[in-house]
Amino acid sequence: MKLTSIISVNFNQPEVTLAFLRSVKNNTIGIPVELILVDNGSREDHEAAFLAAYPDLKYLRSEQNLGFAGGNNIGINIATGDYLLLLNNDTEISPNLISVLTETMDHNPEIGIISPLILYYDQPDTIQYAGFTEMNYLTARNKGIGNMEHNRGQYDQDSRETGYCHGAAMMCRSAELDKTGLMAENYFLYYEELDWCEQFKRAGKKIWFTGRTKIYHKESMSVGKESSIKTYFMTRNRMLFIRRNTGWLNTFLFSCFYIGIACPKQIFIYLRKGRTDLVKWVFKGVLWNFSQSKTSKYLGFKI
Repeated sequence: MKLTSIISVNFNQPEVTLAFLRSVKNNTIGIPVELILVDNGSREDHEAAFLAAYPDLKYLRSEQNLGFAGGNNIGINIATGDYLLLLNNDTEISPNLISVLTETMDHNPEIGIISPLILYYDQPDTIQYAGFTEMNYLTARNKGIGNMEHNRGQYDQDSRETGYCHGAAMMCRSAELDKTGLMAENYFLYYEELDWCEQFKRAGKKIWFTGRTKIYHKESMSVGKESSIKTYFMTRNRMLFIRRNTGWLNTFLFSCFYIGIACPKQIFIYLRKGRTDLVKWVFKGVLWNFSQSKTSKYLGFKI
């Protein structure tokens, strides 16, 4: 069995990360893996505790928070495995995760990147992810397949092409990154895994989902709490995604829809909720796209 490099990123979540390390340790017995943990600018360095939980851990620390893509890219750059498995640190895995993902890719060389079924950790009978529909590039909207459905085993035998993978758990072959490149770091937060899937598609690879294995994600089912940072990056990156992945005509048509309909609608919702503090971040997110190129580096976010 080929070596799999598991890569995860920690940002100020030492207890969650320790539980993740124990889950990997307990569910990869006899499986050739290297576990790489990137500390992404956390306030405190918990290297000793992490190594105590997983002695063979490869631990890297960045003094600066480089975002989801930047943190994972640090790990990818030192990985030696034939397969790369990016896992959120707030997940716990199943014993057959690596074997199912690698076997599925071995049997279908056209697969470029693959994600498993994702269930909510606190509500393990509820599905978070069973695939995504394709993107509507004029609105930059798509839908999650299976989201919030009761898990009755309806996806357990699925192995199929899907629109996009889920950033909480996705595997690819390290050798193919020569063609696709790493994740784009200028997103910082949100949309970077969708963009990465687009890079795989342009390289002629398929995006895949399998329900034959699963992970448990500790993200709350009620996620969606509005904040300045979420509002800014969701607004900014939805437009950036279209700029990076479509032509000028589609970008123009999307921009008309986004600026004329979608953003005013979002602002109205914030005003109705009494969240006037978030309105400026919608404007800031849009304005970034008019002041920066689609390859501009992220230089930091200040509230």
